[in-house]
Amino acid sequence: MTQSFWESEAVEERGQQPQPESQTEPAKLALTADEFSALEERILRAVSLVRKERAARVEAEERVARMESELRDQSPVVERLENELSALRSERDQVKLRVERLLAQLDSLEV
Repeated sequence: MTQSFWESEAVEERGQQPQPESQTEPAKLALTADEFSALEERILRAVSLVRKERAARVEAEERVARMESELRDQSPVVERLENELSALRSERDQVKLRVERLLAQLDSLEV
């Protein structure tokens, strides 16, 4: 049961049951060259993936900061446009009432 990490990993990958150390050959290496190369490749892929994910996270954080800054910059503009829209709606309602009054006066003349 005093099996090394590398031996247990190699055994798990081959789908075999671990054997006690007394049954394994003492001259046998824990990992073959192919297994070591495969492990090295897996580690390099994992490191590459972690680097890519970190870069993507930094890029996303920078984008969020930019968007928050733009939002702060646009807030006064939005508020101004909302006020302007409200004023235009109010003006439209007043013009509508004036037109309705004029039409009512014209209707009264035709009678």
